[in-house]
Amino acid sequence: MCRYTCNQKELIIVSDLYQRRVTDHWYVKYEEAAFPFIQKGWVLPAGQWEKFDPFILMAEDWFKKGAFSDHPHRGFQTLTYVIDGRVEHIDNGGGHGILEPGDVQYMNAGWYARHAEEGVDDDIAHTLQLWINLPAEKRKSETIYQDVHSENMPEVTFKGGRARVIAGDTAGKRGPLESVVPITMTEVHLDEGAEWTLPLPADHNAFLYVLSGDMTFGENEVRLAKHGAGTLSFQEDAVDGEESGLTIRANARRSKVLVYSGKPIREEIVPYGPFVMNTMEEIRDAYRDFNAGKFPAPRA
Repeated sequence: MCRYTCNQKELIIVSDLYQRRVTDHWYVKYEEAAFPFIQKGWVLPAGQWEKFDPFILMAEDWFKKGAFSDHPHRGFQTLTYVIDGRVEHIDNGGGHGILEPGDVQYMNAGWYARHAEEGVDDDIAHTLQLWINLPAEKRKSETIYQDVHSENMPEVTFKGGRARVIAGDTAGKRGPLESVVPITMTEVHLDEGAEWTLPLPADHNAFLYVLSGDMTFGENEVRLAKHGAGTLSFQEDAVDGEESGLTIRANARRSKVLVYSGKPIREEIVPYGPFVMNTMEEIRDAYRDFNAGKFPAPRA
């Protein structure tokens, strides 16, 4: 039996719902960086993509204007969440906008993305940027940018908390972010003592990152506070559409966590510089194409 609440009415779901466990956990370590960078930490460290698949890495950055000026990408997707400050972006799709705390930008780099992400005025921007793999047949897909503002994210409300649905389907709500590959992203807020079970696709690999407070996660009740991250068990052979549950309990007021999930791709990849491809020769091709001017420049 799985129990969770939705829209102020308690629902009892009777099934053999798979209960997630925390399989590994750690606290992010930070390093100071040279201006205009301020500080960096690795939520998902680089070089462990087999473990995190389809996720490649996630960086937590503090930076000012000039840190991430015009640069290219190929072969993967990014998901940028603004924790604090403001981020201005301009891209080769003609997009331009300013993201504020709680906002998200999705980018499918596809074959040739080129953009800039900068702090605004004298702000110190504080962001999380997640790199998500693409299957080989989608590396030449269209370049896409999508801004998702916090006020447009639907919410699931329940006793003692709420969940903002950013991507995927959660408890009857669908997030506005449309990814090229199946992912979910949910921001869960809980009051002290509150508990909720977050539904996740059973065949999705998943991880979490605590933004504030102190929380206990999973069937094995692993406790993590702010800056804590963890990977979760999953059922790779589950049937599409089958759900699992992640139990979350808050041990402190104003507890908040981000939970991400995605279906593993299971392909060998070569992440190198701003590109992610399947072979080193494809990486060399990406550099040749960029140097030959085949990546259109950002334009407002």
